Amino acid sequence: MERTRRPALYPRPVAALAAAVLTAGGLVAAAQTARAADADIARNGGFESGLTGWSCTAGSGAVVTTPVHGGSGALKGTPAGSDNAKCSQTLTVKPDSAYTLSSWVRGGYVYLGASGTGTTDVSTWTQSASDWQKLTTSFRTGPSTTSVTVYTHGWYGTPAYYADDLTLVGPGGAPEQPPAVPTGLRAGTVTSTSVALSWAPVTGATGYTVYRGGARALDVSGTSATVTGLSPATAYSFQVAATNATGASTLSPAVTATTSASGGGGGGGADLPAHALVGYLHSSFANGSGYTRMADVPASWDVINLAFGEPTSVTSGDIRFSLCPVAECPNVESAAEFKAAIKAKQAAGKKVLISIGGANGQVQLSTTGARDAFVSSVSKIIDEYGLDGLDIDFEGHSLSLNTGDTDFRNPTTPVVVNLISAIKTLKAKYGADFVLTMAPETFFVQLGYQFYGSGPWGGQDPRAGSYLPVIHALRDDLTLLHVQDYNSGPIMGLDNQYHSMGGADFHIAMTDMLLTGFPVAGDTTKVFPALRPDQVAIGLPASTQAGNGHTSPAEVNKALNCLTKKTDCGSYQTHGTGPALRGLMTWSINWDRFNQWEFSRNFDAYFG
Repeated sequence: MERTRRPALYPRPVAALAAAVLTAGGLVAAAQTARAADADIARNGGFESGLTGWSCTAGSGAVVTTPVHGGSGALKGTPAGSDNAKCSQTLTVKPDSAYTLSSWVRGGYVYLGASGTGTTDVSTWTQSASDWQKLTTSFRTGPSTTSVTVYTHGWYGTPAYYADDLTLVGPGGAPEQPPAVPTGLRAGTVTSTSVALSWAPVTGATGYTVYRGGARALDVSGTSATVTGLSPATAYSFQVAATNATGASTLSPAVTATTSASGGGGGGGADLPAHALVGYLHSSFANGSGYTRMADVPASWDVINLAFGEPTSVTSGDIRFSLCPVAECPNVESAAEFKAAIKAKQAAGKKVLISIGGANGQVQLSTTGARDAFVSSVSKIIDEYGLDGLDIDFEGHSLSLNTGDTDFRNPTTPVVVNLISAIKTLKAKYGADFVLTMAPETFFVQLGYQFYGSGPWGGQDPRAGSYLPVIHALRDDLTLLHVQDYNSGPIMGLDNQYHSMGGADFHIAMTDMLLTGFPVAGDTTKVFPALRPDQVAIGLPASTQAGNGHTSPAEVNKALNCLTKKTDCGSYQTHGTGPALRGLMTWSINWDRFNQWEFSRNFDAYFG
């Protein structure tokens, strides 16, 4: 969080659209004479079984009953933003064989094509079809090709298109088999009502089904899941099966886990409300929002983060905190009044934390001496003000990964290893009730889906994804993660599309990544596991003055509806529903006051 408004951490990518030009005579496909053994091997090409067998980007595809070319259903693809409504399926084929791909289409720009052919990938298209029109193209598979992907898509910013009766005619390949049995099933974070599970990815699987006590519990697309609705102090048995269009594998060996006897888990704050409002209070400085006394913070705020504790130097680890000087904040309270107000908030069930860092407070624990100084100085602040815990708001260059540090599960970079060690020491010192929260920017978390550190060969920004090892190592101690969904460039979501801040779509896509988990830097052997919904809050600016990416209350509510109820999702389809999502965080309480308490009043109205 910044004391004054600053530009995004990195510039927005600029997407360049290239017009596809087909010249007369540029593509000539010789007609192939179908052999007796040839058959239509496309699955559900008439869309009579909904979207079974098909995958559409960003939830852009739907089956409609009108218009149709044949039967009772047809595909409708709706491009939106940076998504071209691509719908595809992967089919088993024979090597060195001829195939003809056809489909009836209508509407705006429509493309039909095949990729992964092992020779020359092909496509054909029509600019506009007011009525049904047939597109056809042909290809020959390579000498070792056993599968190809066929697809349709529209074009960016154009109207919806329709496709029906798609066929791929040619010799069928070896029958597709159900995937192998998943391995490596393990239980992670356990609470009184939930168990987090993860397992190794299975080649050829398109989804997974989790079983509890032999009964189907839930379906997921990734390699992690959290089973909820469990009873406290109860032993449960879990198994998982891998699935694809052909069927399901046999169940994996079982893993058992026993839920805890009481609420909480994942850090202190077990007595937080089911849906909490978190805010930063400018306590050590003033800016355009004005100074707000602790006693004047409304009861809406459940967690109050004191901004900020800052180091005496970047590498010292020695953190200091003091109230705003009178010359800067004429209405600042005395230290005694401030401490008394904290106690009053705590008596009302609120949590008050010290937030370390911010945009101006760079902290690099590059040595064990700095680590120990951090523990000692932060402890002194917590003890002096009687605080409930710690918020880590490391920004800028506080965290980065050394070249060669490529596995978030086993970090080797000193600033990361020492931070993890320091927080674990503080947690051990203050016990189970110690509240731990983190407020990283998207660059340090969700960007890790594409890039991690300097990369396997160096050259990337070493800060990319650098919070992931810290979050992962402390996930069992973590109360709340509220990523700053602002001051951000576009970030790729799990739909492999870029999402931009300022609307519901950005918060939906960014939060879904945390609740689903994701392969780090695209490596499916290094999957960052999902966090529990009650460990996640959405971070937003309270007003247009507070930061780039302000989101209107209506859009905030759409994001909450999608993530907790799976309604109002727009083009992005979440991988599950998280009614236990903890709530919202904002920068800041002061800016919300400046904006007539719009943010907190909307939160109160939404959650009642």
